Amino acid sequence: MKTLLVLITFVILCASCNVQPEPIAYGHDACHFCKMTIVDQTHAAQLVTKKGKQFKFDAIECLVNDIQENQTTENVSKILVANYSNAGEMIDAHGAHFIISPEITSPMGANLSAVNSQEKVETLQKQHTGIIFTWEALQSHFKEKTINNHH
Repeated sequence: MKTLLVLITFVILCASCNVQPEPIAYGHDACHFCKMTIVDQTHAAQLVTKKGKQFKFDAIECLVNDIQENQTTENVSKILVANYSNAGEMIDAHGAHFIISPEITSPMGANLSAVNSQEKVETLQKQHTGIIFTWEALQSHFKEKTINNHH
C-alpha cells in the first residue's frame, strides 16, 4: 500500500511539472489581449507560462502585441500559433514561417498568418503576395510599427 501511495504521488508530481497548452475552445474563449471571442482556427495563438498559466489570442498580432506590451518572454514555456494551412493545428512560433499579406485577412486586421515550412510560406507569397518573416523578424517589425506610430 505504501509503495502504491509513493507511486501515485510520483505520477502526480511528474504530471504537474509537464506544462502543456490547453486546447482553445473556439467560439467560447476570449482573447487575452483584445477580449474578442476566439473563432478563427487559422489565426489563433497561445502562450503558456512556465507555471502553466494559459493566455489565448484570437490573432497572432494580439499575441505579438501582448508580448511587447507586457514583456512576458522570460516566464514563457511555449508560444504557439495556428497553422494557416491546417486549421486548428497549433505550431511552435519559433519554428513557424510568417507572412503578412493584404489578401489573407486575419481577425484584427494585421493580415498576419503562419505556416510550418518555408515551402508553404513561399507558396502563399506566390499565390497572395506579401512579406515573409521569421518569429524574430516579426517581433522587430511590430516593435518598429509601434515606435513609428508614437512619433
